[in-house]
Amino acid sequence: MAAPLDDFYAIIPAGGIGSRLWPLSRADAPKFLHDLTGSGTSLLRQTWDRLAPLSGEGRIMVVTGRAHRAAVESQLPGVPDHNVVLESEPKDSTAAIGLAAAILHKREPDVVIGSFAADHVIGDARGFRRSVAEAVAAARAGYVTTIGITPSEPAIGFGYIHVGDSLGIDSAPQAHTVRSFVEKPDLDTATAYLDDGNYLWNAGMFISRADVLLAEIGRNEPELLAGIEELAAAWDTSSRGAVVDAVWPALKKIAIDYSVAEPAAAAGRLAVVPGDFDWDDVGDFASLAKLQSGGLANHLAVLGDGARILADSSSGIVVSHSQRLISLIGVDDIVVVDTPDALLVTTSANAQRVKGVVDALKISGRDDVL
Repeated sequence: MAAPLDDFYAIIPAGGIGSRLWPLSRADAPKFLHDLTGSGTSLLRQTWDRLAPLSGEGRIMVVTGRAHRAAVESQLPGVPDHNVVLESEPKDSTAAIGLAAAILHKREPDVVIGSFAADHVIGDARGFRRSVAEAVAAARAGYVTTIGITPSEPAIGFGYIHVGDSLGIDSAPQAHTVRSFVEKPDLDTATAYLDDGNYLWNAGMFISRADVLLAEIGRNEPELLAGIEELAAAWDTSSRGAVVDAVWPALKKIAIDYSVAEPAAAAGRLAVVPGDFDWDDVGDFASLAKLQSGGLANHLAVLGDGARILADSSSGIVVSHSQRLISLIGVDDIVVVDTPDALLVTTSANAQRVKGVVDALKISGRDDVL
């Protein structure tokens, strides 16, 4: 791509604690602030670097929690202060993305916005940019557009997008209608989707004209849109703080999949561009082990500066943030995460259940290790 897209503004929602990666990912050091690929940069910084050629560094907005402002600005020294949107408390993706879209719509009424999670790994940056360029073209035509990932296996940890007919847009030849959004399936259903060939993984990437996205929120969640627009009207004024304190706590928590994507698909207003690039949401330690091993079988991946590991006939992943010596003998697909105040031992097959530990710690009041 020779130059950034003129009317495009990228949004990076940088929230959530990545509870399936506990105790590596914590409330004060969530997943997106970590280097999980061995590249020397965090997932957040990698996301920024992918988007800058599309939008220009001055046209990337980051939505994050107040507690993470210093870390975000340290990792992204190029982000302008007026492009950092701070949440006083998490309110899920509709509020985060909707507020960013509303602020940008006030500043630039014809803007096309694209939302991209801060904690995903994408190997083919050029392929990603080609898909985004087509999605922007479909968005200009009035569609809320998502980028779906071509499945490589019958994964049960992702939602699926049922692809419909071509939209026939010259500048977006790969853009299709979306027949439906499908919740995370069981293995048999996911296998049938893979065999069918007309289903893509939902990667949570949404590209739209800001006014179109806000109209979709208003159709389905009018009270939420009213609060978002009240916040946006005050955002670039001296009354921002008071309005945020009054309005933000009452906003409804709802994911954008439910407030926008599913109803827009049902109404024929949602488009999808297939993304053939490598993509991983690093959703749990099994995914992280696969990422670190490059798909090699019987491999033991090790993360952590100065990790002290002795292994014999063992595979899986070890994350060490302590100086303890960790010995593994004859264990397959093991997951060991050792931090100064918490130790996790499980297997790749049970990696999705780590979130249950976090939920139990919350219930028991053990916030000191969260």
